[in-house]
Amino acid sequence: METSNQKTTAALVHLSTLTQYFIPFGNYIFPIIIWGASKKDSDYIDHHGKQAINFQLSLLLYTLILSLIAIPIFVFTIFKNIPMNAIIDGDDFIIENFSLEHITGIVVVAITAVVLFFTLKVAEFFLIIYATVKAANGERYKYPLTINFIKTTDEKQNVKTEAPQETESSINHQSENETV
Repeated sequence: METSNQKTTAALVHLSTLTQYFIPFGNYIFPIIIWGASKKDSDYIDHHGKQAINFQLSLLLYTLILSLIAIPIFVFTIFKNIPMNAIIDGDDFIIENFSLEHITGIVVVAITAVVLFFTLKVAEFFLIIYATVKAANGERYKYPLTINFIKTTDEKQNVKTEAPQETESSINHQSENETV
């Protein structure tokens, strides 16, 4: 049973990721500080700290992938429609004949990446609030679509318990083959 102090600290770890809207990289700095200071006190705080950090690192990876898709496409599309001598000479330029007909499939891919990025940011906000409520209620929460960069103790225990079961079933299977 978790104490109210542990529940509050775990909730604070999740809430501290929202500092990204005020302080650059606050979504990494503050959860790491709070988790690092309290992880030895409680397995509950350790679990929530790892979940919050794994979620933020996963979002960083997803954002980088979406950026690598969208940014080059938009830059190429914009510079394709601007005359190069206008850029070199510093002249004014007008983009002519630009209509919806000129939007290609690759631009649709870039627009989709941008929409996914904004959807990801909205989902992040609500999932952080949801995880905070779960932590404050004393429940263990695992974010969806999270890559486990830092393994939690639950996952380490599952790996240890699954290996003997597989070995045991393969031994039984081998002994059946030998008797037949």
